[in-house]
Amino acid sequence: MSASSFVSASGRRRRRAAPAPPPRAASRTGAGVTRPGLVWAVPATVFFLLFAIVPLVLVAVLSFTSWNGVDAPTFNGLANWSKLLHDPVMTQSMWLTLLLTAAGVVVQTPVSILLGVWAAGHQRNRAVLSAVFFVPLLLSATAVSVVWRAILDPNFGVPSELEWLFGDGNLMGSQGSAVAVLTFVGMWQWTPMHALLYQGGARAIPQVLYQAASIDGAGKVRQFLHITLPQLRNTAITSMILMVVGGLTTFDTVLILTQGGPGTDTTNSAYYMYRQAFKSFDFGAGSAIALVLVMAATLISLAVVRLSGYDRMRSTTEGL
Repeated sequence: MSASSFVSASGRRRRRAAPAPPPRAASRTGAGVTRPGLVWAVPATVFFLLFAIVPLVLVAVLSFTSWNGVDAPTFNGLANWSKLLHDPVMTQSMWLTLLLTAAGVVVQTPVSILLGVWAAGHQRNRAVLSAVFFVPLLLSATAVSVVWRAILDPNFGVPSELEWLFGDGNLMGSQGSAVAVLTFVGMWQWTPMHALLYQGGARAIPQVLYQAASIDGAGKVRQFLHITLPQLRNTAITSMILMVVGGLTTFDTVLILTQGGPGTDTTNSAYYMYRQAFKSFDFGAGSAIALVLVMAATLISLAVVRLSGYDRMRSTTEGL
C-alpha cells in the first residue's frame, strides 16, 4: 500500500471514529413539538392581558361616555376630553403632578445612591443599620401617611412643640409647605427601595477597578466619582423610570395628608381622577384623566429611555 493510500485510509477511520454531535433540540412548532419558553410565558401573558390590557381598553372606552356608575353608560363623543382641556383644575393638577414627580427624582436620587453604595460596603454594623433603614419599605403608603399625619399634627404633633421652627405648626395650610411635606414623606418611604437597587448595582462592580484606582493613587471620593457613579448609570436610569411612574400615580399620600387642600393647591391628577369619579360620580371624566396619566407616564418613560441611551444599553463590565 502506498503512503498516500495509507494516509487516506487512516483519515477515513478517524472520521468514522469521531463521536456524533448531540442531537439538536427541535426548533419548530406544530406536530406535537412546542417551544418550552412559549409554554412558560402563557401564564404571565394571560395575567397581563386580563389585568392590564383589558382594563386599559375599558377605561379608554369609558372616556368617551357619560356614566354615573349606576345607569348604563351613554356615548358622548369628545365631551369629556373637551371639558378637561378647558378645566383649570385639571391643568393645575398636571403641573403639580409634574412638580411632585420632579421633586421626588431630585431629592430621592442622591440619597438613594449614597445609602445604597454605603449598604453595599463592609462597615461595622452595616447589616443591622441597613435593616433599620429599609423598614419603611415594608409599610404601605396608607400606613406611612397616617403615621406622618399624626406626627405633623399642628395641635398634638411635633410642630406644636417646635414653634420656633414650624411657626403656627399648620404645615398643610399653604401650598409650599404642603408640597414639601408630600415630597418628604414620599422620600422617607420610597428611598429604601431605590437604595436597594443601588446596593445591588454597587455590589456588581468588579473590585479590580477599585484596586487599579488605588494603585494609581485615587482616593475614596475620586473612586466614587469616576468608578462607582459611571458603573451605576444603568441602575440610575431604571430607578428614575420607577420614580417617574410612581410620582405620576401618587394618590394615597395626598388623600390622607392633604385631601387636595388647601383648596385645590395639592390636588394632583391621580387625586383629581378619584374626586371626579368617586365623589362627583363622573366616571367618564375620571377615565379620561386616568388615560392622560397612562399616556404621560408612557411618554416620559420612553423619553428617558431614548435620551439616556438605555435602549442601547451594554454591560458596564464589558472587556473585564
